[in-house]
Amino acid sequence: MLIVGLTGGVASGKSTVAKMFGREGGYIIDTDMLSREVVKPGSQGWLEVVNFFGRGILKEDQTLNRKKLGDIVFSDGDKRKKLEEILHPKIYERKVVKIKEIVNKDARAIVIIDVPLLIEVNRYKTVDKVILAYVSPEVQTARLMERDGFSLTEARKRISSQMPIDSKVKYADFVINNEGPLSKTEKAVKAVFRQLKKAEEKRRT
Repeated sequence: MLIVGLTGGVASGKSTVAKMFGREGGYIIDTDMLSREVVKPGSQGWLEVVNFFGRGILKEDQTLNRKKLGDIVFSDGDKRKKLEEILHPKIYERKVVKIKEIVNKDARAIVIIDVPLLIEVNRYKTVDKVILAYVSPEVQTARLMERDGFSLTEARKRISSQMPIDSKVKYADFVINNEGPLSKTEKAVKAVFRQLKKAEEKRRT
């Protein structure tokens, strides 16, 4: 089994790239999805988040208002750190379970874990390979404004809360430029997946 970390910056198109790897045969673990699972209403994660941030971050159905929570933590580094302290261990536990399920099904699996903060939280050393979905800061800004309706100031605040995407390049074994047409991205994904398969085969010999 080969464990691969897929990362990038906000609005760099990691989910799109992950889906392409899935079509090639990779097993995808989406940590954003896991982060939603660990804060389902009534769960331990939900209780800890609500106890710290207050019930003002809840929607009427008692689920977290992720936009409101995001506005809080992206404006306050200490609160963002607290949220990460609550969520990251629980996400990690779920991830380990998912990996075990995959390896029990396919011992030769190439597992691709979509982790936005892979480098920031120093988890890149726990994977065999790192893939960076790359777009320029200018493209990140434009996508955030178009996709999420952010103002220029809001978009820049979100981007500046993460490590600059250009600084992440040196940590990556593979960089996939995701600025152009999807056909170009898909071609790059196919080429990288071929190399991952070779790496997995080499580990078995």
